Amino acid sequence: MNNTQTKEKKIALVLGGGGALGGIYQIGALRALDEALEGLDFNDLYAYVGVSAGSFVAANLANQMTTAQMCRIFVKHEADVHPFHPEVFYRPATREYLRRALAVPGLIAEACSRLIDNPKDQSLLDAMTILSQVVPAGLFDNQGLQDYLERSYNLLGRTNDFRQLSRRLYLIAADLESSDAVRFGAPGYDHVPISKAVQASVATPGVYLPVEIDGRHYVDGTLRKGMHASVALEEGADLVLGINPVVPIDVDAAVASGTMNRGALMNRGMPNILSQTYRTMVYSRMRAGMAMYEREYPGSEIVMFEPVRNDAKIFFSSVFSFQSRRIVCEHAYQMTRQDLLNRFDVLSDKLAPFGVRLKRDVLEDEQRTISTGLYGEMLPLYVAREQEKEQSKYLNRIGEQLDNVADFFQHAKKMI
Repeated sequence: MNNTQTKEKKIALVLGGGGALGGIYQIGALRALDEALEGLDFNDLYAYVGVSAGSFVAANLANQMTTAQMCRIFVKHEADVHPFHPEVFYRPATREYLRRALAVPGLIAEACSRLIDNPKDQSLLDAMTILSQVVPAGLFDNQGLQDYLERSYNLLGRTNDFRQLSRRLYLIAADLESSDAVRFGAPGYDHVPISKAVQASVATPGVYLPVEIDGRHYVDGTLRKGMHASVALEEGADLVLGINPVVPIDVDAAVASGTMNRGALMNRGMPNILSQTYRTMVYSRMRAGMAMYEREYPGSEIVMFEPVRNDAKIFFSSVFSFQSRRIVCEHAYQMTRQDLLNRFDVLSDKLAPFGVRLKRDVLEDEQRTISTGLYGEMLPLYVAREQEKEQSKYLNRIGEQLDNVADFFQHAKKMI
């Protein structure tokens, strides 16, 4: 695999999981890093490692999609070519539902047969536990995501083949049958299309159907680890930049910071309890792994970026809301900028040997947002264009309402 970087500048990017909003968080954080770090090209790094939502972002970067383009396409929904529709993440697995439903009569018959054959060994309830097989393997089918990426990577200048990339790209998934972590992009797994590897890596158990590849079934790679930074370190990376969107919330600290109203997390329902549990498990394993990497790879630097635990805005954001995606991306952008500024001296010393410099003037610009960074002097024109679109939509709705009123009176006139 070709790589133009020298040995002195082996910089890798490692992106963790976190679902759809985790990916949006990473895009916002990467945009902040891209603007603030001079001497670093996020489309020309030594290696990329992604797991779950991070695989989606990493694959796009390795395929020459810039952080600015990702902001426009996946957050602001401004793609002129091959637009992205967030609904591809949430298509119900209707075929799976139907397949399971059709199996009900046979399962009931099998349960009754077991009860008749072993009346003393099984109760009716024991026999009926076989009906648990009716539960679908996943709520959603993410085949639409694979289809989208396949079309996107077949555009000029991109590829859907790991072997044709000029950069190392590893997308991590877990083999459902063995629970082993698999590195798509590594020898033996580099024949799998990149789009298919992303689909497998983001297949959160229970949420998405497991993805079949070469007769095996794969699910979200965070089943094993939250970050998989070891993959980059084993490849010889000297500096690893990591973004981990998955942190548990500290309720007391969130209340104290004013981002959350007082109240126990338990009172906010099962989804939030499960989210806190998942985040705690992933976060604790990630922290343990980071400590181990520092001992096993003493010559390498690892710089992590993640949300603060006293901020509830991301924790309670709805993954189904397009507006939430914009808010989370901007929030990640601003939090990363603040983190860079807070650690300015420490990070400057760590990054300097790799030819990377922090831009203090960019970080101290309090008026800067993702939009100002993307559009610069064109922002007023962009805002005006967006306002014109909203006004046009509003006038169209008024026109439709007036047409309905006119139709009503016309109908009433005929009746009279």
